[in-house]
Amino acid sequence: MVTFGGAFSNHIHATAAAGKHFSIQTIGIIRSDSTHSLNPTLQFADECGMKLRFVSRSDFRNKNLLIKQLEAEFDNYYFLPEGGTNALAVQGCKEIVTEIHNQMPFPPDYFCTPCGTGGTLAGIIAAAKSTQQIIGFSALKGDFLKKDVEKLLEQEEVSCSNWQINDDYCFGGYAKWQPELIYFINEFKRKYRIALDPIYTGKMFFGIFDLVKKGFFRQNTTIVAVHTGGLQGIAGFNQVKLQNSQFLIE
Repeated sequence: MVTFGGAFSNHIHATAAAGKHFSIQTIGIIRSDSTHSLNPTLQFADECGMKLRFVSRSDFRNKNLLIKQLEAEFDNYYFLPEGGTNALAVQGCKEIVTEIHNQMPFPPDYFCTPCGTGGTLAGIIAAAKSTQQIIGFSALKGDFLKKDVEKLLEQEEVSCSNWQINDDYCFGGYAKWQPELIYFINEFKRKYRIALDPIYTGKMFFGIFDLVKKGFFRQNTTIVAVHTGGLQGIAGFNQVKLQNSQFLIE
């Protein structure tokens, strides 16, 4: 199984773990100009048996060429897109809605989820009722993700307008942050005993709480926030921020 990801990728971490659990050989094409030391994410992937190949950022953008090189090298492999998003991922993420509906005595009014490549969001949209509203809190700046989600929904033959992508809480873009985000994450954990990561879930919950304050949600509505994990990324984030300890995530 071959896949792509950044040096701190949750997807690389999860793929490596799955490969070890199911005894599948995994290869991770890593966007990084340095191979001198492994951060916590890549160290874990290496310990799981994933073969790591480092490519420059410019080469990483040319995935078609990389895939052709892999095809020439391997006779049989499965390509998993960056972030794990494809038609099968959408099918799996549809089960999130089914599980939530089965657990709740009544259907929620809103589904909220972080989004990076759009697979989780597309699955929730495809499975949700037309009366429910779905909000994807983008970890990236810009509206290009909307087209990616629309393409995934077309494959599911789903056409609806009860969803939106909000990038107001991306804090400048992917993996970018501001002190108030770190403060919010630490306070959230102290108050609710739930850990959040600074790339995805922290930004989503920050956005939800801010929208509640602004009166975005109707009164007496039920909001389900999907915690997509990513907590492994905290160690890498803190490693980078060690020189400025006031912004470490607890």
